[in-house]
Amino acid sequence: MAKYYIRWQTNRQSIPATSEERAKLGMSLAEMVKQDIKGGKMKDWGAVPGEHIGYCLMEVASEVDLATSLAKWWPYIIFEVMPVITVDQYIESIKKIVAEAQTKKK
Repeated sequence: MAKYYIRWQTNRQSIPATSEERAKLGMSLAEMVKQDIKGGKMKDWGAVPGEHIGYCLMEVASEVDLATSLAKWWPYIIFEVMPVITVDQYIESIKKIVAEAQTKKK
């Protein structure tokens, strides 16, 4: 399963005009987050208070699954998505770099 670090921000053009509408939307989006965490695709979520920005960690089977998972948030949320690797994957990549460098020396 691929893992992604996702920075999100509120699309300020989609924020409702009244405080009642903003509260209703905010609660609706928060419940969607809870559902995604319960469903297992979203591993973590956080927001910076008062800044309309935050992050989440997702683990999905494919890029299509990722796109499908994020599509439900549009137009309210804008995303910047970055794939991440585990520490074991990082170690494996370093070993490959070393092995390739040694092969070139021969």
